[in-house]
Amino acid sequence: MSEILQELLRVSEKAAHIARACRQQDALFQLLVEEKKDGEKNKKFAVDFKTLADVLVQEVIKRHMESKFPGLEDKIFGEESNEFTNALGEMIVLRLCPTEGETAELLSKVLNGNQLAARALAKVVHEDAAFADPALDSVQVTIPLDTLGIWVDPIDSTHQYIQGSADVEPSHGVFPRGLPCVTILIGVYDLQTGLPLMGVINQPFVSQDPDTLRWEGRRYWGLSYMGTNIHSLLPPVSEPQSGRTGHPGAEAADTGSQAQGAHRFSAVISASEQEPVRAALARVCGGRVFRAAGAGYKGLCVVQGLVDLYVFSYDTTFKWDSCAPHAILRAMGGGMVDFQGCLARGPAAGPEWPQLLYHVGNEGASGVDRWANRGGLIAYRSRQQLETFLSLLAPHLAPEGAPA
Repeated sequence: MSEILQELLRVSEKAAHIARACRQQDALFQLLVEEKKDGEKNKKFAVDFKTLADVLVQEVIKRHMESKFPGLEDKIFGEESNEFTNALGEMIVLRLCPTEGETAELLSKVLNGNQLAARALAKVVHEDAAFADPALDSVQVTIPLDTLGIWVDPIDSTHQYIQGSADVEPSHGVFPRGLPCVTILIGVYDLQTGLPLMGVINQPFVSQDPDTLRWEGRRYWGLSYMGTNIHSLLPPVSEPQSGRTGHPGAEAADTGSQAQGAHRFSAVISASEQEPVRAALARVCGGRVFRAAGAGYKGLCVVQGLVDLYVFSYDTTFKWDSCAPHAILRAMGGGMVDFQGCLARGPAAGPEWPQLLYHVGNEGASGVDRWANRGGLIAYRSRQQLETFLSLLAPHLAPEGAPA
């Protein structure tokens, strides 16, 4: 259903406009940070934040999709609560209003009476974002609307968004931190099977005009349904992998008789990844293991072909982090699997690897942990690539060594 994907892309661009607007003035941005309640915190961080931009983006996506596809709003799930407490201690439920003026009035309560900021944000929220992708016009796929669920991460890597670093240099095209690691993630999945069907990754902060200091972004999308697999045309890799030519996955996909020490793969990991996993990856990848912020951005690095795999062994990513990149990778012939499940299963335990699913929460868990990817994850570009990688990695990691 290309109409849904087109609207998701359009609203993701509108969301990117909001994210950029909220970063435009430092004085304004300081008003937009509020510590999350205990039940909403990601336990990986001592302090986690939500911003008004997060909530605005999530609400814009919900309102836009409901207006285009009535009945879909109740099937849109996200990371953020839409409750804000202002400096006076007033709890405000943030919703988009029918008119720009009404939205500005509501925003002024959140912003402690800052009418100028409220009007500026309301204007951005109610503006339409122009977007068109001719590649979608030829897509004729019918997906029943009542079978779809949507996961939204309105601003992934909020910590990098708050810090706002714009002068970070990439390593082989991979940014370790900074605004380029910020993404807006919208993933569509099948409510019955849990499989991801469509994904949109919007990267709001890709290039900055040196004169105006205004940012431009980029969008990526994919659709995988009933044998139809289509994805956006990807830009060239910013910097080629050292010592490699052609497609970044081409060498890894060759399952010939190369020695294990040939370091045929590259991977992106979190700075917090545990030492046994880092050591095992170093044996398989050599020096081609890169650290980066943001689960969505690390997934995007695999989509872009900057690295072959994204490996994360902890349980601190969530369905809203993985659904969008997973859908795009499926459209490209890859996917996302359960890290612990793969290690426990072994490389020769049957035809199917344990793909991440999105329709059922973790039994016995509450709060955000209900939707955690408990076994960690591995994102990859081809099944053959995954199998070869695991055959090299598994001997260095016993299943019981994986994090609980």
